[in-house]
Amino acid sequence: MMAKKVAVFTGTRAEYGLLHPLMLKIKDSPDLELQLIVSGMHLSPRFGETWRAIEDDGFSIDAKVEMLLASDTPCGVAKSMGVGTLGFADALDRLRPDFLVILGDRYEALAVAQVAAVMRIPIAHLHGGEVTEGAYDDSFRHAITKLSHLHFVASEEYRRRVIQLGEQPDSVWNVGALGLENIRNVPRISLETINQQLGLNLSRPFFLVTYHPVTAADEDPEETFRNLLEAISKFSEHQVLFSYPNSDNGGDKLIGMIERYVANHSGKAWAVPSLGLARYLSAVEDSVAVIGNSSSGIIEVPSLKTPAVNVGVRQKGRLSADSVLQVGTSVDDITSGIEWAVTAEAGDLARSAANPYGDGDTSRRIMEVLKQTTPPGAKVFYDLADFRKGGD
Repeated sequence: MMAKKVAVFTGTRAEYGLLHPLMLKIKDSPDLELQLIVSGMHLSPRFGETWRAIEDDGFSIDAKVEMLLASDTPCGVAKSMGVGTLGFADALDRLRPDFLVILGDRYEALAVAQVAAVMRIPIAHLHGGEVTEGAYDDSFRHAITKLSHLHFVASEEYRRRVIQLGEQPDSVWNVGALGLENIRNVPRISLETINQQLGLNLSRPFFLVTYHPVTAADEDPEETFRNLLEAISKFSEHQVLFSYPNSDNGGDKLIGMIERYVANHSGKAWAVPSLGLARYLSAVEDSVAVIGNSSSGIIEVPSLKTPAVNVGVRQKGRLSADSVLQVGTSVDDITSGIEWAVTAEAGDLARSAANPYGDGDTSRRIMEVLKQTTPPGAKVFYDLADFRKGGD
């Protein structure tokens, strides 16, 4: 019996870090053959050419699909999706996988998902059913759900939401969040080693800051980020480590603001395009608080026992642990949130808070389904009335 070909798509550093344990298991399985499609930010010098780290981890890249244009305007991002669509068509036509694994909700993922749907390649989608009202990713996520055949969600609430979208209950599995598996298994790196590897002089106490553009809500990301920078400047005893925002529209302006802040706060603030998985997890554990609006601050950081301050509306609607404080976008709102995060009370809460995203045994559960499932045929819409009658 021939091994099933499972293509895994990755377009960002964060997404690759989450997919890493699943990719390892697929690679090592005699029943499955890993195919790797790399695109988006991974291929950009601006974001650290992180495809090199993928190869350093021992993976062979089967297709590199260039898609990022220099413009980060809405028109530029839309055109990047078009460029990606052309490249993904060639890659998938050549690879012809039995399944395509896609995680999340970004525009790169939507581009490859629509190509797979047209080419009748079944999609296994991770992290469907979630809500992030402050980003157009929210709509993309639901669109990818409707293009997918297998659904691996991070909580029972998200499983119900995917079924509500008309997906068959027996195609939706609550497997938890992949990021928690990394927390359990990835060895940590000392702060001294991080400094040596990245040429930093970071010392405790420090904040870890990641702020992404808000793309689908009435929040001015430049104004919010300006307020965030003013707020963290009030904590003069704390250093700051920034990681770059994603390649969403408006991201270049935020990167410019970060670089100017770092230049004006020499010896106190540093910025890196990509920390990489082990360095990121280690830096979170060593930091006093994680500040910004990344999904990681809500999903993974609680399991690292560090307080998180989630700024603004980008992640509005996500489940979150008690150790994640939601704040507004004014200087006073963000300052108050940071003042809470540095307290002993916040530290105690972070050490005891339960994470709603599972137990970290995610990739094993996904593997069981991939190995046992034959590529499905045409999808049939599941009416919610049938769900209520059947009581799944």
